[in-house]
Amino acid sequence: MKKTGSRWVTGFMLLMVFVAGIGFVAGDADATNGYFAHGYSIESKAMGGAGVALPQGSLDASVNPALMVFVGNSADISLSLFNPNREYSVTGNPSGFPGTFGFTPGTYESDSKYFLVPAMGVNWSLNNKTSVGVSIFGNGGMNTDYNTNTYYDFSVSTTGIDLMQLFIVPTLSVKIAPRHSLGFSPIFAYQRFEQIGLQSLGDMGFSSDPNHIANNDHEGSYGFGGRIGYYGEIMPYLSVGASYQTKIWMTTLDEYAGLFAEQGGFNIPANWTIGVAVKPTPALAFLFDVQKIYYSDIKSIGNPMLPNLMTAQLGNDEGSGFGWDDMTVYKAGVQWKSSDAWTWRAGYSFANQPIPNSELPFNILAPGVIEQHATAGFTKAMSKTQNLSFSLMHAFSKTVSGPNTLEVPGLQAIKLKMSQWEATLGYTWKF
Repeated sequence: MKKTGSRWVTGFMLLMVFVAGIGFVAGDADATNGYFAHGYSIESKAMGGAGVALPQGSLDASVNPALMVFVGNSADISLSLFNPNREYSVTGNPSGFPGTFGFTPGTYESDSKYFLVPAMGVNWSLNNKTSVGVSIFGNGGMNTDYNTNTYYDFSVSTTGIDLMQLFIVPTLSVKIAPRHSLGFSPIFAYQRFEQIGLQSLGDMGFSSDPNHIANNDHEGSYGFGGRIGYYGEIMPYLSVGASYQTKIWMTTLDEYAGLFAEQGGFNIPANWTIGVAVKPTPALAFLFDVQKIYYSDIKSIGNPMLPNLMTAQLGNDEGSGFGWDDMTVYKAGVQWKSSDAWTWRAGYSFANQPIPNSELPFNILAPGVIEQHATAGFTKAMSKTQNLSFSLMHAFSKTVSGPNTLEVPGLQAIKLKMSQWEATLGYTWKF
């Protein structure tokens, strides 16, 4: 009777967490590896985003669903305060020649500075070989709002975009041997998008649907995909992990069918992660992960601006995108349990940012140029069943410069710049 009552309490908590989360996660985010977050669970965030090979908590499904069977009965909730600093600069005056597209010279900073990004998860052990769980977290996003009519749309005084993606991830994790497991997670995704300030491209005939290129408020879309993962302890001091997430097929953003390729298509790219955890002692672990994100497979993200802008209208299948390359991200972290009450973490990640210097005109809107993150954090055990955790991330300032390829060659140059801070507070309950 006591066990049954406990399950009812846990189920009620799960319901309340999810109801609160679905309403709360509607905030904006501005992610760091391209537009993906550098990490999702608070433990992973504190270790440079690494964690595919080390069970930690009920948000482990965000990187590897196979870990969940080793987590036990637990619930996690966290809230991040995210501070991205975005700016662009233009030097040189526009020519004004027919067929060219110049930008207003000057340096402009994006106004919105702070965003709240929640995440939450619950996991149940059905028996000693099987667990089920559900996680809710923001996959990533991008937000810019410059107080200028960058693209010469004089009907607005702000230029920018607002992209947010939310994942709801139920998970089944099964042991296939005492220290080896597989995990399976269908992914239900929601995204919303708004663009302000590109209407002039539609007015100039560059869009297949000029009424649906800009200034149409927020539009939402839904989609589905999945993730599969493996975890194994090869030796007492060495474990490995691997996961693969499929492309997430999203419904079209109809209000922006004249902007994004494939008539408003904006699918979420496939990615994989592999890694190891080396544990010289039970209290010490070193983590090394590699992640690959296939941005170029999504036409609205990967299509180049030129020559596509001259050969196909925006919104068509081969219409211009942001020209992003694929990303390979290298992550390293360390975790040290100094006592029963305290666990300390630190990490670092590095990647080559995805934006070629020939693709800067569109990427004024989405300057996802970050390459390096340094992180740290800790967990304080408040009791045998409750923990408080904290993580801090700094993404080092990165600048990318290149020509305005829509102008007379050599006349204008564009510089994109971004740096970031993120602080996260989390609570864990083991039941």
